Amino acid sequence: MEIYRATTEDLEGVSHLFNSYRMFYAQTSDLGGAKSYLKERLENEDSIIFVVKNEQRYVGFTQLYPTFSSISMKTAWILNDLYVDPEVRKQGIGEMLLHRVKEYAIKTGVISISLSTAPDNYSAQRLYEKNGYEQDSQFYHYELSLT
Repeated sequence: MEIYRATTEDLEGVSHLFNSYRMFYAQTSDLGGAKSYLKERLENEDSIIFVVKNEQRYVGFTQLYPTFSSISMKTAWILNDLYVDPEVRKQGIGEMLLHRVKEYAIKTGVISISLSTAPDNYSAQRLYEKNGYEQDSQFYHYELSLT
């Protein structure tokens, strides 16, 4: 298996994973929308996407967005998306992606990596905790939905 930063050449393969990821979170399948969204991210370079391929098959991806901390006056990464094809889970691909994200975060000199997951996504929680992520007990997360 190989892991690397995605480019527009990976758009087709990663779009299928991204569409499946969205469906996992109860969204309607929209492969065209997924492709368009990722194309914009890649072309504008406003997110970082890492993909895992097993031979020619795309089996996992993660997507990072930059954010900024006023308190520390430093940059941080938001690990917004992480998905592994269900057919190849339990083979270390999620952990492989987390290690690559950590390497990239260290290389780019950020202060932290943050993420969120569904309260009932226990397998993801175990993966994150196994890799040193801690549940935030200092702050509550709030969101104002505008749609």
